Amino acid sequence: MRRFHPMDRGTDLLLLPSVQGWLPKGHLARYVVEVVEGLNLSVLVQAYGGTGSTPYLRL
Repeated sequence: MRRFHPMDRGTDLLLLPSVQGWLPKGHLARYVVEVVEGLNLSVLVQAYGGTGSTPYLRL
């Protein structure tokens, strides 16, 4: 089984302010994140070769 680091955008970073605090509510980047989160990435996950460091995948 392939291993992925879980990622939670709602969690504050340990040393820096929350990434969510950097962008205003209507910023385009928030929309892009919403669109990407709605994509079915199962084909990419299955095709991942598993080389290099463990990747991050929002679960």
